[in-house]
Amino acid sequence: MPISHKSSSTSLQPHYWPIAQLPGLSADNESLLQEYGIATTGQLLKKAASSDRKLLLSNQLQVHIQYVNKWVALADMARIPSVGCEYCGLLLHAGVSSTKQLAEISVQRLHQQILRFYVGNMQRRDLCPGVELVQLWIQQAKMLII
Repeated sequence: MPISHKSSSTSLQPHYWPIAQLPGLSADNESLLQEYGIATTGQLLKKAASSDRKLLLSNQLQVHIQYVNKWVALADMARIPSVGCEYCGLLLHAGVSSTKQLAEISVQRLHQQILRFYVGNMQRRDLCPGVELVQLWIQQAKMLII
């Protein structure tokens, strides 16, 4: 369940999730993050807001910087309400690594990348999200980077 932040404006609000819901996060890494005071994706994004802070976090947790970069990319895309933790891993596998990058890609190109992923890895074209959903991801990404 997302942790929303209320605002008086009617603009799209980012969603933050319990860190345990990030896809691919091992129980050991979840525990490391929790011990460092990171319980939500929002807290992770705040503590790793720059390259220097990502490197610092990597050193403090004693994990490779690639793990921190991956977690931050997933947390960044998970804040898009229609993406969440359900689809952020798929986007990363399809070659999208940030909300900004998602906002700049064309619907057709991204849908083709995702379709290639589904067919190539799962031989299941029918599981691929529809063009309408991909379009919604891109629209919401644009709203969040403004």
